Amino acid sequence: MEADFAAFGSPLCGEVKRFCRRVRETYREIKEDLTPYRDDRYYRLAPMRLYTLSKRHFVLVFVVFFLCFGLTVFIGIAGPNVIETSVARTDLNNSLKLKPFNLSSPPLSTYNQQLWLTCVVELDQHDVSLKKNVTMTVKVLGVVKDGSTPYVNNQVHNRTRLLSCAQKCSEIIVAHLGYLNYTQYNIFVSFEDLNKLTYTIQNITFTWKTYNPTFSQVEIWFRFVFVVLTFMVTCLFAHSLRKFSMRDWGIEQKWMSILLPLLLLYNDPFFPLSFLVNSWFPGMLDDLFQSLFLCALLLFWLCVYHGIRVQGERKCLTFYLPKFFIVGLLWLASVTLGIWQTVNEVHDPTYQYRVDTGNFQGMKIFFLVVATTYILYLLFLIVRACSELHNMPYVDLRLKFLTALTFVVLVISIVILYLRFGAQVLQDNFVAELSTHYQNSAEFLSFYGLLNFYLYTLAFVYSPSKNALYESQLKDNPAFSMLNDSDDDVIYGSDYEEMPLQNGQAIRAKYKEESDSD
Repeated sequence: MEADFAAFGSPLCGEVKRFCRRVRETYREIKEDLTPYRDDRYYRLAPMRLYTLSKRHFVLVFVVFFLCFGLTVFIGIAGPNVIETSVARTDLNNSLKLKPFNLSSPPLSTYNQQLWLTCVVELDQHDVSLKKNVTMTVKVLGVVKDGSTPYVNNQVHNRTRLLSCAQKCSEIIVAHLGYLNYTQYNIFVSFEDLNKLTYTIQNITFTWKTYNPTFSQVEIWFRFVFVVLTFMVTCLFAHSLRKFSMRDWGIEQKWMSILLPLLLLYNDPFFPLSFLVNSWFPGMLDDLFQSLFLCALLLFWLCVYHGIRVQGERKCLTFYLPKFFIVGLLWLASVTLGIWQTVNEVHDPTYQYRVDTGNFQGMKIFFLVVATTYILYLLFLIVRACSELHNMPYVDLRLKFLTALTFVVLVISIVILYLRFGAQVLQDNFVAELSTHYQNSAEFLSFYGLLNFYLYTLAFVYSPSKNALYESQLKDNPAFSMLNDSDDDVIYGSDYEEMPLQNGQAIRAKYKEESDSD
C-alpha cells in the first residue's frame, strides 16, 4: 500500500517540480525582457530619432506640432455650437406662484445625447443681494409614440436648491438626464418657498439645454479620425522597434508602447455605441477610458523623470510602488466621482453634488491634497534630473526635449481649461455643471487634438530612424561619447571628436562608410 502511494506520489511531485521550474524560467525571461541589464561599461539602448535631429529639425518638429494643433482649433472655431438651448418663459402673477409648471421639451433624438432643464428667477428689483433655500418638487414624464406619458424612475423628487441673487439670480439646474430613452419629456416643477420671499418675483425663465445634433456628428467624425491616426501611429511605432529586443528599449520607448494603445481608448472607438444603445454604459466607458489615459500620462512623467537618472534594474518596491500609489489615488478619486454622479443621476435626474455636500467636500479636499503631492513630487524629480544630467550628452537632450514639449502642452491645457470653465472649476457643484459650459467646438477639438498631437510628436522622436542599424551602438550612460571609440582613439583622440553631439548624422555617415568598405 505504501509502495503504491510512493509510486503514485513520485510522478506527481516530479510534475509539480517541473511546472514550478518552468514558471521560474518564464518569469526570469520576462524580467530580463522588461528590465535593462547591466554590462561592465554601459546600458544598451535602442537608438532614437531624437539623437539624429539638428536644431533646424527640432524647430521644424515644434512648428508642425503647432500647425496641427492650430488647424484643429480653427476647425473648431468654424464648427457648430456645442449646446443647443430652447427658452420657455412663464409669466407669473400672485395666483400662479404655487402652481406647478408643466414644461414640454423640444423633440429629441439620440444625437442630442443629454438633456438639462435650468431656471432663472427674475426679481422686480435688480440691485438686491439674496440667498435662500428653496424647496423644489420635480416629476419627470417620458412621452412615447402613442402619446402616453409614463413616469421616469416612477417617483416624484423633492430637492432643496439655493437661490442666490446679486444684481441677478444665478441659474438653478432643475434636472439632468444623462441619456435619452424618449423623444420628448414632460417635466412638472413646483416651488414651495417662493411666496415667502420679501421681493416680488417678476418672472421665472426655464431653459432646455441639449447637445447640438450637428456637433454630435462632428464629434463622431473627429473621434473616428483620431482613432485611425492613433492606430496608424501605433503600428508604425511598433514596426520601427521590431528589430530591437524589448530589453534594449529606452524607458521612453517602453512607455510609448503603453501610452499609444491607451490613447486609442482615450479617443474611444466605442463612442458611436452611445447613439445606438439607450444606456448609461457607453458614457461611463468613455469616462473610464479618459481617466485611465490621463492617469497613465501622469505616471509616464514621473517614471521618465526618475528613470532617466536611475540606471540598471528599476525595482518595483522602491521605483514603481510610490508612483503607482499617488497616481492610483488620483485615478480612484476621478473614477469614483464619475461613477457617483452617473449612478445617482440614473436613479434621480435632480441629483447634484450639493445634495451630498459633506461627502463631496471631503472627496474634493482629498483630490486636491493628492494632486498637490503629485505636483511637488514631479517638480522634485524634474529639478534633480536637470541638476544631475545637464552635462551628460544625449541624456540631456532627451530631458530638454521632453521638458520643453510637456511645458508647452501644460500651458495650453491650463489656458483651455480657464477659457472653458473660468473660476467655476472650483465651485462646489462644478462636476454637475461642467458639460453645460461648452461654447463652441473649438473647446472640444483643442483639448483632444492637443493630447493626440503631443503623443504623435513623442512617438516620432522616440522611434528609431531609418538608419537605426548604423546607430545601434549608441549607449545611455555618462561615457556615451567614448563607447564607440577604439583604444587608440581614446588615448590619442579621434578625427570626429569635435563634432557636435546634437547632430549624429556625421557619425552615422562614418559608420556607413566603414560598413560599405568592409
